[in-house]
This record gives sequence, structure tokens and C-alpha cells, in this order.
Amino acid sequence: MKRQLLLAAAVLATGGAFGLTAPAEAHPAPVAGGYDHPPPPPRYEPHPGARRGQVWVPGHWEARGGRYAWRGGYWQPQRVGYRYVPERWVRGPHGWVMRPGRWVR
Repeated sequence: MKRQLLLAAAVLATGGAFGLTAPAEAHPAPVAGGYDHPPPPPRYEPHPGARRGQVWVPGHWEARGGRYAWRGGYWQPQRVGYRYVPERWVRGPHGWVMRPGRWVR
């Protein structure tokens, strides 16, 4: 009996160590400060022709209500002397978080 309990404990500990999850846990869920799964790969969007005084911001995944939702690309007014760095997802110590887009010199 003791041997069976030890074996069961070892199996549970091994599953936890390798990150085995139940299907219900497979969706991105908010964790303290981020999401436990990365967003899906970006969708293909054709890059529209240039517009004078505008910068194209490519589409990206946003976190909405515990899930990822696609936001299509859009035009933004250009800032003279700056370049736009698009949004991006990064893995942090508390899960996946989005770094917002910004203007840099």
C-alpha cells in the first residue's frame, strides 16, 4: 500500500514538473500580470499603399476577457523625426504581457 502511494505521488509530481495541464486549462488565462500562453502567430494582412503623413500600424493580438482577439492594422498620424515601434508580446516573470507600440527617435 505504501509503495502504491509513493508511486502515485511520484507520477503527480512528475506531471506537475513537466507542465501537464488539463484541456480546460489550455486557453490563455490571466495570471498575475500576464497570460500563461503566448498569443497565436500573427495573421497575414496585405500592407496597403503609403499615405502621406501616415504610418501603418500592423495588426496584432490583444488580450480581451481572458482570450486573445485580433486587431487589424490601422493608419496613425506620423510624428516628424520619430519612427513607430509596433506592439509586441514578451514573456515576463509573470506570464505573457503586451508591450504597447511607441514612438522613438
